[in-house]
Amino acid sequence: MSLLSAHQFPLKKIFSDDFQFLIPEYQRPYSWGVEQAEELLTDLTEYMDSYKDTPVPEMPEYFLGSIVLIKKDGFPESEVVDGQQRLTTLTILLSVLRELSANEDVKNSLGSYVLQKANLLEGTQAKYRLSLRKRDNDHFRTHIQDPGGLEKLTEDLDLTDAKLNITRNAMCFTDALIGKDQEYLQSLASFLAMKCVLVVVSTPDFDSAFRIFSVLNSRGLDLTATDLLKADIIGQIQETDRDQYTQKWDSLEEKLGRQRFGELFGHIRMIHRRQKPKGTLRKEFTESVKYQSPEQFVDGMLEPYGRAFGDIVSASFSSAQDAYRVNGPLKWLNRLQFSDWMPPAIEFLTRHRNQSVVDVLAPFFADLERLAHSMLIRKVGINDRIERFSKLTDEVIKGADLSESSSALQLSMREMSQTLSALEGPLYETHSPRALSTLLLRIDGFLVDAGAEYDVATVTVEHVLPQNPKPESEWVQWIDKPSDRTHWVDRLGNLTLLDRKRNSSASNYDLKRKLESYFLREGKTSPFAMTFDFKGATEWNVGTLSNRQKRLIEAVESGYRLEEGRAYKSSVKVSAQKGSTTVAQFRVTGFNGQINGLIDVTEEGLVLRKGAKGRYFHTEAGYSYRTLRDQLISDGKISRNGDDIEVLEDIVFESPSAVSGVLLGRNDNGMRSLRKVDTGENYRAWLNSLVAS
Repeated sequence: MSLLSAHQFPLKKIFSDDFQFLIPEYQRPYSWGVEQAEELLTDLTEYMDSYKDTPVPEMPEYFLGSIVLIKKDGFPESEVVDGQQRLTTLTILLSVLRELSANEDVKNSLGSYVLQKANLLEGTQAKYRLSLRKRDNDHFRTHIQDPGGLEKLTEDLDLTDAKLNITRNAMCFTDALIGKDQEYLQSLASFLAMKCVLVVVSTPDFDSAFRIFSVLNSRGLDLTATDLLKADIIGQIQETDRDQYTQKWDSLEEKLGRQRFGELFGHIRMIHRRQKPKGTLRKEFTESVKYQSPEQFVDGMLEPYGRAFGDIVSASFSSAQDAYRVNGPLKWLNRLQFSDWMPPAIEFLTRHRNQSVVDVLAPFFADLERLAHSMLIRKVGINDRIERFSKLTDEVIKGADLSESSSALQLSMREMSQTLSALEGPLYETHSPRALSTLLLRIDGFLVDAGAEYDVATVTVEHVLPQNPKPESEWVQWIDKPSDRTHWVDRLGNLTLLDRKRNSSASNYDLKRKLESYFLREGKTSPFAMTFDFKGATEWNVGTLSNRQKRLIEAVESGYRLEEGRAYKSSVKVSAQKGSTTVAQFRVTGFNGQINGLIDVTEEGLVLRKGAKGRYFHTEAGYSYRTLRDQLISDGKISRNGDDIEVLEDIVFESPSAVSGVLLGRNDNGMRSLRKVDTGENYRAWLNSLVAS
């Protein structure tokens, strides 16, 4: 049975022979930065100063928090489960005070809190009161704990994050205290030793210490979900292998950085859970992410996922050739203000890293960029994005054909059409500044080259035609109708990019001055291709705007392969002019006539009409539409009688393969199966004829 103890001790007792603290290898790196160090010192000095007329022994105690230890009663060895940040920072502060103190007695007293002196009579050797993880410990001892070590400190940016934090915090304390007189420094040292207290919670075994640690830190203290998961996972590994796997964990965390590392765990949760988060990361991760052993999780999941994630966020995938075909789309994906696309990207790169760049990787990431940027343009909401990308992750895991029109990776004709329609709208009004600058940068990239790169610190969006032109200006002369100015002012044809902050006073310049001093910058080449439209421009009228808008939209249409959407949109428009909502009618048949369904192509999508007959059975283990079909049955939209099904109401589908797959009861290429009622041509041939015309 574990013996739990909790006692309050002053720091003179904490940093005494009663405790010898060890930070275990499974702990995260030391992460307190200058902000936390300054806050601690400010809190301490302000508290002490508020009792400046009171002798230190008579001051009230100052509570520094709690620490959790694995410690056997009567033995000083103490494994720190929680409290590394406080103990390390306090040791740095005590070491700085020791170095700044001129009085040898004070210096020696402070030194004893950092280093236990050797005792020849008792046969004990000198020992450090606190030992950090192996990779940080030598730096900590040499530059902090050893007398004179602070003089060797330099802010070497090649240091690990933990060593850099130690260095900067020591410099921070030194800078803050070096101007204080010796009396003040001695009072502060006495206050720390005698009146600053910690609650020490100790237990002799890991399990009970970890339970205490989890309870304390689930209530919002400074550990993150990944720290808790680390204790969960690494704590299960046999002690003989624990250091090895701790090092693997920490190496990846240091490589990605603490924030990115936390994001990685969120993406891993989404890969396995594939639905919008509803609980804490730790809870849902534990429930959803299954692995054979903690070692298998680190080796087979965390490291390969981490490698893929690192390549993706830095757009630094490497291969013998053609890596730019992957990194190009990744750079554009990383500019998006949402990252819902990341889980399928991580899963795909992890699974297919060693396959052909040209045939496998490049097509996937190009299509992923196309899908995500279409969502940006169409302003697809977070719930719909998560649902779509979760479906895509599922397809990646199952090895589905992602080039199929029914795949979640591909845009439907309706989505293509909606993308083009959104591009024609008042984008400045409908989209956020960040979304709009991302979109215009992508269009600019299409105008130059798919691999275009932009090394500009500031990107803003500006109107050519001012939003509020003066009545006597040339702008009003060129576009005299207020309705025309209102129509065009916020649309793509009137927007351009600046590589500097907007200048509100310059926005109303006349055209020549605006182009020379604002857009083209008096002889300096603009980094943006879309500003080339302005060279030689002498007038800015409706025709100019219309032509420019057409050119920019055509760049997107070509770059993202939206020609089918253009054809579909035109067909819908023609049908509407004829008083019909149906663009074309198709039929799918099979199984000696027992399968028969009529499908109308409309602006809403492919509408499977009421009364269609189909089959319930399926002959493939990987039948892609089982969940969709069974959900339609559950919703009462389709009825089942043995192996027969019947459509009870009109149902809208996004893809032809989904329609035929539900009716046929098997995976199917609807592009071939759907036949036009009046001509007999298949869906693909009809699409091709639309695009051609």
